[in-house]
Amino acid sequence: MIAAEPPAATPLAPLDRRTLLKGGLLGAGLASAAPLAAQSAQSFTHGVASGEPGPDRVLLWTRYAGAQDTRLTVELSGTIDFTRPVAGASVTAASTRDWCCKVVVDGLAPDRWYYYRFVAPDGATSPIGRTRTLPQGPTTRWRMAVFSCSNIGFGWFNAYAHAAAADEFDVVVHTGDYFYEYGAGTYPSREQALTGRGLDPADETISLADYRLRHATYRRDPDLQRLHQLYPMIAGWDDHESANDSWRGGAENHQPDTEGTWVVRKRAAMRAYREWMPVSDDRWATYQIGDLATLFRLETRLTGRDEAPSLRAVLVGSQSPDEALASLARFRDGDYADPARQMLGTGQERWLADGLRASKAGKTRWQVLVQQVLMGSLSTPVALAEALTDEVPDYIRRRVREGALASRAGIPLNMDAWDGYPAARARLFESVLAADADLVVLAGDSHNAWAFDLDHDGENVGVEFAGHSVTSPGFEGYLSQVAPQRLARSLVEGNDQLRWADTSGRGYMAVEFTPDRAVSEYRFLSGIRSRSTTLSGTHRESLAIGQRKLDA
Repeated sequence: MIAAEPPAATPLAPLDRRTLLKGGLLGAGLASAAPLAAQSAQSFTHGVASGEPGPDRVLLWTRYAGAQDTRLTVELSGTIDFTRPVAGASVTAASTRDWCCKVVVDGLAPDRWYYYRFVAPDGATSPIGRTRTLPQGPTTRWRMAVFSCSNIGFGWFNAYAHAAAADEFDVVVHTGDYFYEYGAGTYPSREQALTGRGLDPADETISLADYRLRHATYRRDPDLQRLHQLYPMIAGWDDHESANDSWRGGAENHQPDTEGTWVVRKRAAMRAYREWMPVSDDRWATYQIGDLATLFRLETRLTGRDEAPSLRAVLVGSQSPDEALASLARFRDGDYADPARQMLGTGQERWLADGLRASKAGKTRWQVLVQQVLMGSLSTPVALAEALTDEVPDYIRRRVREGALASRAGIPLNMDAWDGYPAARARLFESVLAADADLVVLAGDSHNAWAFDLDHDGENVGVEFAGHSVTSPGFEGYLSQVAPQRLARSLVEGNDQLRWADTSGRGYMAVEFTPDRAVSEYRFLSGIRSRSTTLSGTHRESLAIGQRKLDA
C-alpha cells in the first residue's frame, strides 16, 4: 500500500492536524461528507474545488447563487483557522456563468498545502477547502488518485469517498466521463438504476441549460464534493461530457435532425464544463512535478480527433467469413492506415513532441500522459468467440464474433480508442523514442483495469496504467456468462502488449512516482449499490526508471 502520511516536505501544522482528526475538514470517513453544506450559507450551493496547480499558483472554484451578481473575497491561509493569511483575491459570481466563479491565486510558495474559502459581502463563508502547490527542484515522491467513468445512476461514488478518507494523495486526476449525458432510463436502464440517484434534467443533455443542470446534479453528491474539497484536481473531458463517441465534427449519440447542429451542442458542453470544473480554458496543459515528472494533459476528443472508423460499416454486405475477412483486409491496408487521420491534431502533436524533448533535456525523470482512451493495443481473442454459449444474447455473440474476425485480419477491437488511429499513435511513439522519454500513460474510458507494455517497431516505448471506472459497468455488464478470471486470462493471452487485466471491478488507481520507480495500485471497492469505503482487493503494477516496461 502507498504510505498514508503527508509528504515530509510539506507537513501540516499541529493545530491543523488536531482539527482534522477531530472531524473538521477531513472528518472520519463517510459520516463527515454529509454536513458539508451546513458549513456555509445557503447561497454557496456546491462546495468548493481547486485545480490547475503550479509551483506558485492554484485555481480556486465555488458557486454562489445570489439574487444578483456578487463580488466574493477569496482568502488563502497556511492554517485551517486562517490566522496566517498568505494571499487573497476577489471574483464575481455572475448569472452569465451559472453563478460559478474561478480565480487563480498566485505568488504562493512551492510544495505547500494551503486552506482557502470564499466570503460573501454579508460575511457568509463557503466550506473550507484544502489545496496545494507543485514542488520545484529535487522531489522524492508524488502521489495521485486517478479516476474515470462515474455514472451516477449505476451507484454511489465510493471510489471518491475512499480516496478522500485515505488522505494520502498530492493531487487527484480525472481522465474523463466525469458525468454522462444520457436521459433517465437509457444508461443505466430503469431496471439498473439505483433508487435515489436520479438525474436532472431527466432528458438527455443537449442545450447549455441541460449541461449546467447535469453538472449541478453530479456536484450535489457528497463524496464528489468531499474529494474536490480536499485535493486539487487535474481534469480533462472524454466523450460523455458532450455525447458518446464524440469527435470534432460529431458524435455517435448526436442526431442533427432532432438535436440541432453539433457545433452548437459541443460549444454548450465545453462552456458548461469550463464553468463548473476547476480547470483553465486551455485545451491541453503541462504540470511540472519538480525534477520528478512532467504531466502532459492531452485533449483527445473534441478539437483534433477525426471520426473513428466503423468495423460494422466495413462488414456490411459480407455474406460469408471469407468475404468479411477480405473486406477487413482492404480496410486494414487502406483507410485504417491513412496517415492523415488525426487523434490530437497537428498543433497538439507538435506541442507534445516539443514538451517531451524539453522534459528530458531538463533532466526530469518521468514523462506522463494524462489522457482519456486506451493507448495499448487490444484485440478480441478468437478463442473467446469460440467459447461463447447459447446463454449469451445474440447481439453480444455477434459483436464478439465480429471482433474475432477483425482480430484474424490483424485489426484491434476498439476503433474509438488509439487503436482506431494507428498512424497517429505511431507518430506519438516516434516522438517518445526521439526524446528518449521514460513514458507512463494514464487512461480511463473502458470501465476496466489494464496494464500494458507499449512498444513500436520492436522497441519498448513505455507503459500504460489504464484505470477501471468509478461506477460504470465493464465487461461483466454484457459478458456476465463468462467468468471474469477466465475473460481476463483470455485477453492477456491473446494480446501481446497486455500484461494484466481485471474486467469486473469498480474503483480507482493510486499512482506513485519516485525517482527510481513508478507504481499503480489498482483499488477495487467491495460494491457501489450502497455507500461503503471497504475494499475488496488491490493489485500493483510497477516499473523501474529506464526499464520502459512493467516488472516481470
